[in-house]
Amino acid sequence: MAALDVNRLVLASGSPRRLALLQEAGLDPLVRIPEVDESAKPTEEPEAMVERLAISKLDTAVMDGEPGVAADTVVVIDGEVLGKPRTAERAEDMLRRLSGRPHKVITGVAVSGPGGRASTTVTTTVTLHNLGETEIARYVEGGEPLDKAGGYAIQGEASRFVASVDGSRDNVIGLPVVEMLGLLATVGWAPG
Repeated sequence: MAALDVNRLVLASGSPRRLALLQEAGLDPLVRIPEVDESAKPTEEPEAMVERLAISKLDTAVMDGEPGVAADTVVVIDGEVLGKPRTAERAEDMLRRLSGRPHKVITGVAVSGPGGRASTTVTTTVTLHNLGETEIARYVEGGEPLDKAGGYAIQGEASRFVASVDGSRDNVIGLPVVEMLGLLATVGWAPG
């Protein structure tokens, strides 16, 4: 087994969007993909669920003594968590439901560093324009929504659907970078 590199951040995620956000922030993380059951527990609130899942991903993929980050993101409307649509029909249903209405994007973030581990949640409110059926169908035909929480990617083609963002745009992409860096500082790790 290789020695721990206490300077190189581990990203406990297979998300290319999270990796890109870290790279844009000047970090070059080592990627490890955790295998975690992402099912919600009965009566679990969305904030508690994403924080629990982020901690579980961190615990699964990052060894003690390593700096690391893990996250889990959900879209919530009317108190219901919208996961990642597995079919075009489900993606269309999600987009119809989000059309013209504010919804929450909630990310749980867990980090580790020399000072231990910490976690938090970050919430952003997003409102999409009123979307027409043709607009929704064209977007879904392109395939982009099928692996995105809530069925859209704010950094992709769906950017044109967004009427407003109240909070961290990076959070909507999947990792609130400013908040994550602050959390890493609380556990004694900073890029350098």
